[in-house]
Amino acid sequence: MGYKVAVVGATGNVGREMLDILAERAFPADTVVALASRRSLGQEVSFGDKTLKVQALDQYDFSDTDICLMSAGGETSKEWSPRIGQQGCVVIDNSSAFRYDSDVPLIVPEVNADAVAGFTKKNIIANPNCSTAQLVVALKPLHEAATIKRVVVATYQSVSGAGKDAMDELFNQTRAVFTAGEVKVQKFTKRIAFNVIPHIDVFMEDGFTKEEWKMVAETKKMLDPKIKLTATCVRVPVFIGHSEAVNVEFERPLSAEEATQILRSAPGILVDDKREPGGYITPHEAAGEDATYISRIREDITVENGLSFWCVSDNLRKGAALNTVQIAEVLVNRKLISPKQKAA
Repeated sequence: MGYKVAVVGATGNVGREMLDILAERAFPADTVVALASRRSLGQEVSFGDKTLKVQALDQYDFSDTDICLMSAGGETSKEWSPRIGQQGCVVIDNSSAFRYDSDVPLIVPEVNADAVAGFTKKNIIANPNCSTAQLVVALKPLHEAATIKRVVVATYQSVSGAGKDAMDELFNQTRAVFTAGEVKVQKFTKRIAFNVIPHIDVFMEDGFTKEEWKMVAETKKMLDPKIKLTATCVRVPVFIGHSEAVNVEFERPLSAEEATQILRSAPGILVDDKREPGGYITPHEAAGEDATYISRIREDITVENGLSFWCVSDNLRKGAALNTVQIAEVLVNRKLISPKQKAA
């Protein structure tokens, strides 16, 4: 007997990706429902070889739905996720609304799948920030091997992390540069075409941005509260795929060769590190792929037990939609939920 799954925010970048991944991975759903706000009512979205008509979130009854994949933004999630959970439907939320709630598990299946069992407190599971998701996939096996003390990370984040309007802005600005047209700045604080912007989310009192704070708080919650982490998050003119330059300091020695072997055998990771021109992965190659790619693994001789590496992943997939579907798969595979609709 299959499950009934609702995708909220089905017309957005991540919502569409969720539908694609549910179909690709043959998730055991008998029924998949596409939901969005009333202004999207009646729009059509693809699900495998089917077309789904979008229904309105505020008119939908979740009482017979098993899993809700929520990708409609923090404010919508704050309003709707508790209501949906109270109807007995498990919400897997892609926004930041519940990530730091002690009663809501924050999950990357390769990192802390066992924590999923805590979903019963609110019937809500949180998906981490896109930049954190790929980072902790890489850090987890290294932490188990040599215990991480400190992480310094600089991100190179694609515009798709800011939504469809941001992707359109990069496209339109790039075209305007080549045609000597007007470069309009609307979504970002400065021009993004042929530029980089060291600012993602709002600034906080200590000078860090909320995006940088998220990486710290989420890594501590999912991996180890003792890890010290500092981040600089940068938006770059790439459509899809986040990249990260990561520097790690360990309690114990860990050679580049040992780290490479550990990462090669870790779930969700592909190592492509040839130490030659082109022997590394860029966001262009990672787009559309499920893996977190690791390259440029090398020892940092400026600190004791230091290591640096390059980490790239498709932010719409592992950073959002894929991770959400993988969490749903954990619920199903571990028999933590069963379908409400019984076979006739």
